[in-house]
Amino acid sequence: MSNRPDASETASQPSLPPHPLLEDEALDRLDEFLDSDKVDEDALDLISAHGFMLALAVAPSELPTQQWLTELFQGEPHYHDDAERDDIIKLLTDLRHNAMAVLEQGGLPELPFELTLGGLAAEETPIGDWCAGFMEGVFCDEAAWFAEDEEAAATLLLPFMLLSGLFEDEPDMAELAKDTQRQEALVAQLPELVLDLYLHYRVPPEPPKPSPRGKQARGKRQPRS
Repeated sequence: MSNRPDASETASQPSLPPHPLLEDEALDRLDEFLDSDKVDEDALDLISAHGFMLALAVAPSELPTQQWLTELFQGEPHYHDDAERDDIIKLLTDLRHNAMAVLEQGGLPELPFELTLGGLAAEETPIGDWCAGFMEGVFCDEAAWFAEDEEAAATLLLPFMLLSGLFEDEPDMAELAKDTQRQEALVAQLPELVLDLYLHYRVPPEPPKPSPRGKQARGKRQPRS
């Protein structure tokens, strides 16, 4: 029997502790590399890359490794040697795989920042950077995210779009951005919102079970004479 939660269940379970996706030492190693002159100045930083890899963990499609690496680094980093390249790629793929393992069991991922805006605009905080990175992951294969149910996808992605600050010029987003209380509530729910997306894209709905009444009716059916 699968341990996966039913897609109809809400992911809001604040009593569950979030699960770290990488050890602190591994995060420090990634941070050091992404902040170095070995990568393009437009490459994602640690916070954005964390959001990017969680989007790939949730995504309905599988991207070739080289494609998402190019998007994350905005080109090819200047690795010291093959060992360093393998190490960095392994850390990133471990981040994604660990996120998938946590979400598969209905757990909540630990995010690399405090879940509060502290009175600041989202785009001025790591939260905005993380959500922007998440949306960069969505943009890698946007058609796949919206292929099955565009309305449901838009609803589920709205908090990430709003908090990213990438859509602030759109009238609807600008209006939503004025509601600071709502934004604070969305920030507090980010781990649950990631799980909601995972349930939507990665956990197939269970087939309907026959009703007891239906079984009883079939049991009473008499053979034809």
